Amino acid sequence: MSRHPVRHRVVVLALDGLLPFELGIPQRIFGRAADPERGPLYEVVTCSIRPPGPVRTDADFSILVENGPQALATADTVVIPASYELGPVFEEGVLTPELAAALALVRPGTRMVSICTGGYVLAAAGYLDGRPAATHWASAEHFQQVFPAVDVDPEVLFIDDGDVLTSAGVAAGIDLCLHIVRRDHGSAVANDVARRTVVPPHRPGGQSQFIQRPVPETRLATTAAARAWALGRLHEPIQLRDLAERESMSVRTFTRRFREEVGLSPGRWLTQQRVEHARHLLESTDLSVDAIARAAGFGTATSLRQHLQAALGVPPTVYRRTFRSGTAQKPRVRSGTAGRAPGGRSGFGHRP
Repeated sequence: MSRHPVRHRVVVLALDGLLPFELGIPQRIFGRAADPERGPLYEVVTCSIRPPGPVRTDADFSILVENGPQALATADTVVIPASYELGPVFEEGVLTPELAAALALVRPGTRMVSICTGGYVLAAAGYLDGRPAATHWASAEHFQQVFPAVDVDPEVLFIDDGDVLTSAGVAAGIDLCLHIVRRDHGSAVANDVARRTVVPPHRPGGQSQFIQRPVPETRLATTAAARAWALGRLHEPIQLRDLAERESMSVRTFTRRFREEVGLSPGRWLTQQRVEHARHLLESTDLSVDAIARAAGFGTATSLRQHLQAALGVPPTVYRRTFRSGTAQKPRVRSGTAGRAPGGRSGFGHRP
């Protein structure tokens, strides 16, 4: 039996000038989340701020939206994708009367989510005052100028501040929606959605938007085989030279190629994978914290506790209790924390 028998209602607000790709992310991610009996966990509805009808996109077509703003009053979560026609919201930081009237229908306590410049709408409505927020790096400086009361982080992929979540552009919206599924229903459900969508199951919010060469040149060797090898041996001590030898590279060359492909150092990436594996074991098994620490390659419960606290802000026992409870609030992931080793240490050298 599902822990969430009542489907959570996600209402996506389609504004003129929207980006079709980003509009489709919530339906694709939340719409694929299912319980063990393959029952849907979310209901996704799209609405506009006007009566049902066409909404312009930034492409050469419009879309027909069949729900008006009244749908916002039924939402458990509201998602606002990016738009290139925000007008006074973008230029002056104020809502249009039409948009203000629509957002006034949102019930208190509704979870609010933005993708890319959709965060301008949340900020103009006052949801981000005094809070941290993410947006596309190219808009971050302007965002901060228009909304000085918001703490804009131009580097991270997304920020989870509890009931308000914001992301950078395009693919970061996928990361944020997967994070929400993971927060609501655990890693197994989120990983299943990621497999069906053929995307990485987890990129932590604190990961930088700035990857200088995300797609390696085809003539260059890659580090994929070393990463796959490491993922099968997280319980073992792994050194940087071990990874480099798998690709027949020097440590220096391997480290450079790894950063070009992944956007992280090998040590930080390895720590993230170990934290993710520990999360999965805490959610899905009854293993002791000591056993999970060994299985994830952290060696001791103290080391696991330090890394989980640094990544998620909670110790292992609290994390497990949270995901075993149907009522407890899920841990918050703040910018610049997820996946970073305590004290800046790398993920290498953890021994059982």
